Amino acid sequence: MAGTKQATTAGSEPEFACPVSPVVDIVFSRWTTPVLWALHTYGRQRFVELERRIGTITPKVLTQRLRQLERDGLVVRTYHPEVPPRVEYEISELGRSLAPLFAHLTEWGAANLSRVEEARRAYDADPARR
Repeated sequence: MAGTKQATTAGSEPEFACPVSPVVDIVFSRWTTPVLWALHTYGRQRFVELERRIGTITPKVLTQRLRQLERDGLVVRTYHPEVPPRVEYEISELGRSLAPLFAHLTEWGAANLSRVEEARRAYDADPARR
């Protein structure tokens, strides 16, 4: 009977069908990788420093992303009660544990992105696809 329940659950919940899906949702949602990369590369930063490093992110979106990353345990927010108040963000140990994953993806990109571009050009040039 337990096997039946698991089969039913597996069919209705995507994370059971693909165990990578929840990880992708957490780590690769828009703006997560640039925020984690900046914190990993440059260390503890204030909001404005992080915003400048990322460049094209709006303050509202950066605030939302930082809150989500803090909630997920990937970023640590430190409030300093001084005048004026100071808030700093840094990548957590859990966030740092993603470094090998990002390193592998970087290696894959270096080895394969040119092949992806080549495949795209071939696909786009195929008259049967128009």
